[in-house]
Amino acid sequence: MSERESMPYDVVIVGAGPAGLSAAIRLKQLATEAGSELSVCILEKGSEVGAHILSGAVVDPKALDELLPSWRDDGCPLARTPVTENHHWILSEKGRSGFPEFITPPFLHNKGTYTGSLGNLCRWLADKAQEMGVEIFPGFAAAEILYHDNGSVKGVATGDMGVARDGEHKPDYQPGLELHAKYTFFAEGCRGHLTKQLIRNFELDKDSQPQIYGIGIKELWDIDPANHVPGRVIHTQGWPLTDGANGGGFLYHQADGQVALGFVTWLNYKNPYLSPFQEMQRWKTHPEIAAILKGGKRVSYGARAISDGGLQSVPKLVAPGAALIGDAAGFLNVPRIKGTHTSMKSGMMAAEAAFAAVGAGREADELAAYPEAYEKSWVYKELRGVRNVAPLVKKFGDTWGTLLAGAAMWSELIGLRWPFTMKHKPDNEGLWHASVAPKIDYPKPDGVLTFDRLSSVFISNTNHEEDQPVHLTLKDPEIPINYNLPVYAEPAQRYCPAGVYEVVGEGDDLRFQINAQNCVHCKTCDIKDPTQNINWVVPEGGGGPNYPNM
Repeated sequence: MSERESMPYDVVIVGAGPAGLSAAIRLKQLATEAGSELSVCILEKGSEVGAHILSGAVVDPKALDELLPSWRDDGCPLARTPVTENHHWILSEKGRSGFPEFITPPFLHNKGTYTGSLGNLCRWLADKAQEMGVEIFPGFAAAEILYHDNGSVKGVATGDMGVARDGEHKPDYQPGLELHAKYTFFAEGCRGHLTKQLIRNFELDKDSQPQIYGIGIKELWDIDPANHVPGRVIHTQGWPLTDGANGGGFLYHQADGQVALGFVTWLNYKNPYLSPFQEMQRWKTHPEIAAILKGGKRVSYGARAISDGGLQSVPKLVAPGAALIGDAAGFLNVPRIKGTHTSMKSGMMAAEAAFAAVGAGREADELAAYPEAYEKSWVYKELRGVRNVAPLVKKFGDTWGTLLAGAAMWSELIGLRWPFTMKHKPDNEGLWHASVAPKIDYPKPDGVLTFDRLSSVFISNTNHEEDQPVHLTLKDPEIPINYNLPVYAEPAQRYCPAGVYEVVGEGDDLRFQINAQNCVHCKTCDIKDPTQNINWVVPEGGGGPNYPNM
């Protein structure tokens, strides 16, 4: 008999991001409208709502307008900074050229959008949800999927607390809690560890393309007021990435004299010597970027993976008793660099399907109404129109790929739909062998404009209880030294933006060291490891980064 206590709910939601919170609010709205009761619970592994939320962010308010129409006048922090300027720069090493806006489809112009902290938006949404009666448990990580005897999803269990690294129970040990639900929504974000299990167990990706990813490295700066233009949005492509790599930078002028800036490297890059973190630091040295940051101070740092697969990588959205919402399913519109509005709408559609099912006395079946609503929604239409953009850029490179992607988007916009959808390859495949890959000479950080990884992790407020089981697990502990090191120069040393992985020792006495306490939960290792030997599992709740305004 399990020592864990259990709590019953109508709907349990894993993750207090935009999708999970929107789903919870919509469920309570529907219950209020119907004059009925509905119990809703959200589990959040971060120490507080927003602690693990990181995005640029420029937000299309379309879904927010549907969910909470009065948000602009109701204290929502996003309303403080509407986008006023939109720029797209193509960078060379020392110069730039502007991409003419009239060439780009109108939906890329950022008209009517807002820029700000997605974490603070989630905190505001959480307040709204709690006012409506949603129970939110921050600091509790969902560690296990629970199943009924017939195989349908029964709910989730939180991780045990107070377990030592060797597996022994410490004096403060507390067993996890089981949360049982008629329906469970997985809103874990990109590459969620339970979402992976759910997809595998129910073969939800059987008819979809592999999901593909980028890694976004972000910093928040206080800058000289003379350089600050609230609402100015800048995106860049080109330098510093070279052959075999794609991505680009962003710099958003937000409230309170701050800019959010960062660099996204698509994780299909070829050179094992490439470091996404170092590429971001090098990008800041471009004269146009450095001029904006001159006299400023870096105040925060973070990183996260991004689901870039789009329409063709969205898996089946439902399993018996469960639904995938938000970035767990991969609703990012890649050329728009926006996924908050689509994630929120997905949560709302799932909520409407679950409310109807509970009202009809059903439970733990497939919420067929949710994928049906998705296929009729503006989310599907939006993703369908840009489905070939990322594959074209990856196949033909920045110059020709961008031109072809533009042609594809304009064609879809005027109703000349391309008769095919391009495919994806997993990001862990295709790395060049180290013996034929050119090494990349990254300059040393100056501590003013550019920084090292450990000082960066420090200002992400990352913390893990050191005496707990390592949450970065190896399927085969011999692979890093015996295979990845000779073949790929062990790329984990470079693709991790937090300095988690090191090869230490000399000569024949080399070992692979995992500094799990540094982990910012970006999931890059789980994605990019060439042999898929690293498996990210959830640590104790409340650990990881604690982003204040990201």
